[in-house]
Amino acid sequence: MTEQDITTELVTLRDYWRYAISRFNAADLSYGHGTTTASDDAAYLLLDSLELPIDALDPFLDARLLPEERRLLAERIETRVTTRKPSSYITGRAYIQGVRFHVDERVIVPRSHIGEILFAEYLGENGSSFLPDPMAVERAVDICTGSGCLAVIAAKFFPQATVDAVDLSADALEVARINLDEHDVEDQVTLFQGDLFAPLKGRTYDLIITNPPYVDHEALDGYPPEFRAEPKMAHDGGVDGLDLVRRILEEVPAYLNPEGGMICEIGSGREILEEEFPHLDFVWLETAESQDAVFWISAEALGVS
Repeated sequence: MTEQDITTELVTLRDYWRYAISRFNAADLSYGHGTTTASDDAAYLLLDSLELPIDALDPFLDARLLPEERRLLAERIETRVTTRKPSSYITGRAYIQGVRFHVDERVIVPRSHIGEILFAEYLGENGSSFLPDPMAVERAVDICTGSGCLAVIAAKFFPQATVDAVDLSADALEVARINLDEHDVEDQVTLFQGDLFAPLKGRTYDLIITNPPYVDHEALDGYPPEFRAEPKMAHDGGVDGLDLVRRILEEVPAYLNPEGGMICEIGSGREILEEEFPHLDFVWLETAESQDAVFWISAEALGVS
């Protein structure tokens, strides 16, 4: 079927959703960049392309599309199937808890559990049982910031704080700067290029946030094209996935204030980490998809006084 045939015969959003699901299933696409199924990924691609709310498919399903909208959707469905790029790279946007961020192939598509935890803890009725009082946070840092999404969220939750954000990739920091500008926090967040804490000598923080690369080499070797489309550096955590996490744990005490703490995402390495660091009191945090992909550790538990 040619693009002209598609745009002539398919006229409603429901038509394009059904068509996209069929194409995605036939191509055996992979998911995991904010969606988990062909139907969800198709809905995201279509809704975001049309500037519609990404969580509100039903109200628009039977809306008739304009000719230019039909052409756009047909092109983007074809691009998703033929390139195997994540849908967020095709639309140029990704979301954390409904907050929109710019993304492109210079950065990993943001999908951190930490964003979910920050929203749940700080927007809950009783406040957080472990994270610091948001009004008391004066300095925070996001290590391995990538697109800058967690630094932006931190700036929103900690209005009194100055926020630093570090990444080794100059390309990633260019994307992060776009997001700082779009969210109007460029005066509150400072970007640093460097290796983990290296650019931050002499600075200490009330809260350290980090979502470092933590994929092991065996998993990397089995990646589908959708994940290979992302910068390898943003995934590669070494042979067992914990190379950077180990370094962070060794270096972090020098950068924490006595009443502070660190929240860190590590993927599936809990058993290895607890065996190697038996003296550390990790608090494992539950999310919608995991019970031990993220830990909190206080400055006190790290021996900071």
